[in-house]
Amino acid sequence: MTNPTQRPLRRRSVLRAAAATAALGAASGLSAAGSSSDDERTKTITGRIEDDAPDWVYVPFEVPAGVTELHVEYEYNESEENVLDIGVFDPDGYDLGNVDGFRGWSGGARSEFSISRAAATPGYVPGPIESGTWHVILGPYKVSSTGIDYELTITMRSVDPGPAFEPDPAPTALNDEAGWYRGDIHLHTVHSDGQYTPSEVVSRAADADLDFVVPTDHNTPTANLVWGEHARSDLLVINGEEPTTRAGHYSAIGLEPGQWIDWRYLPEDDQLPRFVEEVRDVGGFTVAQHPFCPYKGCDWRFGYEHVDTIEVWNGPWTADDDRSVELWDELLRDGLAIPAVGGSDSHGPDRDLGHPQMVVRAPRLAVDAILPELKAGRSYVAASTDVALRMSVRAGRDRAEIGETVEAAPDARLVTRLRVVGAASAVATLHTQEGTVKTKPLSEDRETVTVSTRADEVDYVRAEVRDSEGAMVALTNPVFVRRSTPA
Repeated sequence: MTNPTQRPLRRRSVLRAAAATAALGAASGLSAAGSSSDDERTKTITGRIEDDAPDWVYVPFEVPAGVTELHVEYEYNESEENVLDIGVFDPDGYDLGNVDGFRGWSGGARSEFSISRAAATPGYVPGPIESGTWHVILGPYKVSSTGIDYELTITMRSVDPGPAFEPDPAPTALNDEAGWYRGDIHLHTVHSDGQYTPSEVVSRAADADLDFVVPTDHNTPTANLVWGEHARSDLLVINGEEPTTRAGHYSAIGLEPGQWIDWRYLPEDDQLPRFVEEVRDVGGFTVAQHPFCPYKGCDWRFGYEHVDTIEVWNGPWTADDDRSVELWDELLRDGLAIPAVGGSDSHGPDRDLGHPQMVVRAPRLAVDAILPELKAGRSYVAASTDVALRMSVRAGRDRAEIGETVEAAPDARLVTRLRVVGAASAVATLHTQEGTVKTKPLSEDRETVTVSTRADEVDYVRAEVRDSEGAMVALTNPVFVRRSTPA
């Protein structure tokens, strides 16, 4: 595991980003003014972003030697049509994927931030303030036809820097007991646009009876440096980030503490595989989030060839989730065995942690045990801890459970058995590539659903449980069928 304060240098030029910087100076009306005293200097930079601006605009400013603290504020003509995100890179540069240069991001969640050696605003990386050219990154998420006029106020202080920040990441293992574990793998904290502090996340997770959580703050890994301070012996915190591109969001789950995954690319840039591999290299996996999210830039447009899983259930059940399940089933029918996941996407009290939640079979409650099982689809999604499923497919003596493969001769009889707990009054359905093969209303708290088919009729079997209004109660990943060749 790398030391998060000694991040490896990974640089690659980004011509588009460089062009954006040049365009800013040439066309945005950039101007600067400032004042100073012995221990504080203030610089004001004004500029304009037109409606044809690039996705990312870089505003340079000089930091002299001896500065120990930066404070940045910004204002702009904010409206429904003007939304401007913000972050910062230090003198190591803003080349794509340059973890050394990245010093933080808050998107549109904050109007100001501070960085020093000892501490930083959530979302920003504490550390020494190096002299040289820094860049504020502005992300024009929405730009009206009349443009965005912005003002940056940068205060540089030369004061006692205080003790160096010491990362305190979460423990990576809690027990060695095999079982089914429950967790929320999509949620946000104050380190991006969430309302919960890390300690509040831990408290809410305990209230929801969760065994693990994966906080996935937008575009920044800084929460992953402090989870150890809030650790509990009964809650595993797994590092994550939600790279929030302008063509869809995805989760990077299982990162090392302080590992940052860049988000500044589009499908036509062909950069997604590079960053997915960075996640896989440390044992993690990726999730294409909310494919049909109705907000600008939230719907997934990168395709599914390079991601590991797809989120088909995002928070309270909506028509967008129905479309996601339909898409997922289409991918399965086309032969792409991509697992489905779900998460609350909680940003605060309006969405409960653990609704929905992943239920995963793992040999122990540890990061290196939970992640491979989620990535392999040996899991299901449930609305709460009240609901439990078990599903198996048997062909003679061969038997497989959720996420596994059963082998059978083409003429063999397959028996699928689904056990449902905690979903009385709901309706259970079993599905293959041909559609629904079994429907059963559930009248008891514990019920079993079975169906018999021929192996040559089935590529996979998966299950859904929905309430009387059609909202999902639980959803399994498939059991796959591999037809053996006669000797």
